[in-house]
Amino acid sequence: MKIINLALFGPGKVGSKLIQQIIAAKDQLQRNSDLEIRIVLIADSSNLITDHLGFDEHWKESFSREKRSYQFQDILTYLKNHAFTNLISIDTTASDSLPENYIDLIEHGSHIVAANKVANTLSLDFYEQLRIALKRHHKIFQYETNVGAGLPVVETIKSLYDSGEQVTRIRGVFSGSLSYIFNTYSKQNVQFSEVLRKAGEFGYTEPDARVNLSGKDVARKLLILARELQLKKELEEVSIESLLPTSLNGGTSLQHFQKQVSILDDIFQKHKDENKSGEVLRYVGELNVENGSLQTRLISANAETPLGQIDGTDNIFEIYSESYKEFPLVIQGAGAGIDVTARGVFSDILKINKQLN
Repeated sequence: MKIINLALFGPGKVGSKLIQQIIAAKDQLQRNSDLEIRIVLIADSSNLITDHLGFDEHWKESFSREKRSYQFQDILTYLKNHAFTNLISIDTTASDSLPENYIDLIEHGSHIVAANKVANTLSLDFYEQLRIALKRHHKIFQYETNVGAGLPVVETIKSLYDSGEQVTRIRGVFSGSLSYIFNTYSKQNVQFSEVLRKAGEFGYTEPDARVNLSGKDVARKLLILARELQLKKELEEVSIESLLPTSLNGGTSLQHFQKQVSILDDIFQKHKDENKSGEVLRYVGELNVENGSLQTRLISANAETPLGQIDGTDNIFEIYSESYKEFPLVIQGAGAGIDVTARGVFSDILKINKQLN
C-alpha cells in the first residue's frame, strides 16, 4: 500500500470539500490504485491540528477540540520530525503570505499543489527562485486550478509549448464569476446589482465582489498563461480594465460598496444599450504572444460565436497557434464552484502520485 501524506492549508469551502472528496474516495483508491491518502496536518491562518496517522471524517470536531496557534516554523519542525514520505502541501487559501513559505516546504521534503494563484503571479524573481528550488530538491508543483478550476488549461498550454507548437494568441472568458454575471445580465431584464447579489448568494463571487469586478483575478490568470509560454512578464504589465468606478474601488470600505452598489446599474445599462442586435457582454482576457501584450476588458461579442454562447459559470479559452490558426483550440466548461475546484485540486494530487510512480 502506497501512502500519500497531505498538509492542508486552508480548510475553508474548497479545502473542506477536498477533504470530503478524499475521504469518500478512500475505498476506491485502495481498491483501484493500492493507494492511501492521509491528511496529517490541517491549518488555517491562526490555528492547526496534526496527526501523523491522518484525520478521518470527524476532522472538524478534532479541529474545534484540539486546534492550537502556531508559527510557521512549528509546521516545518513537525514535518522534519516525522520525515513523511510522499508529502504534498495543499494551498486552498487566498493568502498573500503563505506562498512565500513554499520554498521552505519544498526544502522540508514537500511537493506543492496550489489553488492559490499568488505564487505564480508574484515577481519574476520569486517565480524563478521557486522553480530552481523545485528542480534542486526534485519536487513537483501542480496548479491546474489556478486558471480554469477543473479545466485542463495549464496542462494543455504546457503540452503545446513543450512539443514546440508556437502559440500566438489566447483569448477567452477566464472568470466563472464574471461569466455568470454577464451571461445572466445579457439575457435577462434585471438590474446589474441584483445579478451581482445573486452571484454572491450562489458563492460565485468573493465575499467582497470588488475582488472579481476589479479584473485583477483575470489578470493573474492571464499572467500565469503568459509565463507558461516563457514570457517574462510582471502583473503590472497587464492592462486591466476595472469594472468599478473610482467611487466604489478598493479605497472605500466594503460596507460603503454594498450600500452604493446600485451605482453600477446605470453604468452597465449603458453598456447593454450600446450593444448591437445579437450581441452580449463578455469580460475577456487576451494574450498576444507575438507583441507580448496582456489585456483584460469588457467587450460586446456576437451571441452566435463560441464566446457569445457560453452559459452559466462557463469559462472558455480560445488558443491560437501555428496548427490552430483560423479555428482555435477551444477548452470550455465550468469555471467556478467549490466542487469543481476541489475536484481539480484532488486531480493534481493524483497527478503527482502518478509522477512519483
